[in-house]
Amino acid sequence: MARTVVVGIDGSPSAIRAARWAVREARRRSAQLHLLHCDVKSLVVVPDMPVVPPRQTFLESVREEAEESLRLAKEQVGEVAPDVVVETEFRMEAPASGLVEQSRRADLVVLGSRGLGGFTGLLIGSVAIAVAAHARSPVAVVRGEHDPDQTDPVVVGVSGSGHDAAALGYAFELAAAREVPLRAVHAWHSLAWDEARLRNRIDEGWAVVQSDEERLLTEVLAGWSDEHPDVVVQRFAPLNKPARALLTHAEQAQLVVVGARGRGGFTGLVLGSTSQQLVQHSPCPVVIAR
Repeated sequence: MARTVVVGIDGSPSAIRAARWAVREARRRSAQLHLLHCDVKSLVVVPDMPVVPPRQTFLESVREEAEESLRLAKEQVGEVAPDVVVETEFRMEAPASGLVEQSRRADLVVLGSRGLGGFTGLLIGSVAIAVAAHARSPVAVVRGEHDPDQTDPVVVGVSGSGHDAAALGYAFELAAAREVPLRAVHAWHSLAWDEARLRNRIDEGWAVVQSDEERLLTEVLAGWSDEHPDVVVQRFAPLNKPARALLTHAEQAQLVVVGARGRGGFTGLVLGSTSQQLVQHSPCPVVIAR
């Protein structure tokens, strides 16, 4: 089966930016691009009544609007990468469920950060959060008003837990494909007191804890660096909260990668505070890897 990058299209400028970003990613992966427009306006429900089929003229209007959005998106991605195969699809389905279903067969699902109420909402809404939390594939939320500088590094969040593999593997591949440095950020604010106390190191001072965390980061990255010797790795282990540290590095990055789960701070049970803050506030695209 052909490799596929799926993009949620809703007619918004944000979705167009997401599609333009996604087609570059599809070209790097030698994948095809699938533009998906889901619309719930066609699912008409009258209170206390069974589902009532809408009038045909209304359905035609909904479909025409969707097809026009898809046509414009296809035109835009063709300007960026005319060699990439592009498919379009309109589905009478809720956006979140449609994209999650597509993620079962996709290499990557891509969303814009601001929509027309369907895919993302005012800032970053329920659809993007739901897709990022429940998709089977990695999910990219394309934030920022302009295309990222393709010479900037890729940033990856490292929790130091057993859940780092997906994010690290994905981030190393992205950095290698783009031929840019990889910034590995391991913020240890939330670990400092409890773990240092358990290690009986707190009385020795914060410098010792800092050394421990830097050593942990080096150990986590060692095997990945061996697999990707051409990737220049920059290591950062700041005394900071994970979201704050990653957002700071995101200001000079083309992409931030985090895992679907971390060590209490990166995502929590489904999609917790750090990932949500990145998806809501990052100045560059964010990938939730899995």
